[in-house]
Amino acid sequence: MTTAPQPLSGEHRSPARGSLNRWWAGVGPAVLPLHPVNETPKVSLCGISLSYQTENGKRLLALDNIDLKVQPGEFVCIVGPSGCGKSTLLHLIAGLHHPTSGHVLVDNNLVSAPGTDRILIFQELGLFPWLKVGQNVEFGMKMKGIAKAERQERTEYYLRLVHLGQFKDSYTHQLSGGMRQRVALARALATEPDVLLMDEPFAALDAQTRDLLHDELERIWAETGRTIIFVTHNVREAVRLGDRVVLMTFRPGRVKSEFLIDLPRPRHLEDVTVAKTAGEVLSSLREEINKSLEEQYGHETLR
Repeated sequence: MTTAPQPLSGEHRSPARGSLNRWWAGVGPAVLPLHPVNETPKVSLCGISLSYQTENGKRLLALDNIDLKVQPGEFVCIVGPSGCGKSTLLHLIAGLHHPTSGHVLVDNNLVSAPGTDRILIFQELGLFPWLKVGQNVEFGMKMKGIAKAERQERTEYYLRLVHLGQFKDSYTHQLSGGMRQRVALARALATEPDVLLMDEPFAALDAQTRDLLHDELERIWAETGRTIIFVTHNVREAVRLGDRVVLMTFRPGRVKSEFLIDLPRPRHLEDVTVAKTAGEVLSSLREEINKSLEEQYGHETLR
């Protein structure tokens, strides 16, 4: 039996790998149990605020007093209206920017700079067109000084994981958009980070390719046990993928509410339960969308 999303109150679900492995083996659906979390969070945002000076000299408060904990192996999706600071949060976790106040912890260690334990995947993939697929996947490992034999072994493994083993010697311009997304994912995974930070990676893809990549990402998450923090504008995508959906307010960005997605896997966008759950999350988001529209366009808001 599935239930609608419920605001969290001190408990949330962390992936049960045995159940997921049974699901991927075809034994049955993975129903992941709720349980109190006693382990150290993988990622902690503690009192995060960020402000900056605009062109007219005023200070703009972009993020305000955000507290958020992500457990090891959890798949957390962040949604919110445009301009609420979703992508900025990923940049802070990646160590690309620093908060005005508060701090980011990974495994209770302060984040002060980028690190190979956290990999950020942008919508713009940043693949090198002059390198072949295998060379793109090897690039991050080469920068880490990993020996050539191990680089090659990992490259072959992760290309097989994303079903691109036969395209190792192809150039990226010879691949479809969905295949290039898979190359970017393989490159990120090959450095074996603890945390994958994904900033709307599927937004530019057609619906069919996006649906296939949802399946691939969920399978890879189940197999590797990585912690994933996934930013999206698409509420149904968030419900389709996430253990938990974090809803942010319009600027300044705050955590408005969190929803446990207590639906069995595998899920599909067209599932009635996914659509119903997404509708309930969207009803909480609509007020923030209206605020965004009021500021940007100054016309009558949605009803």
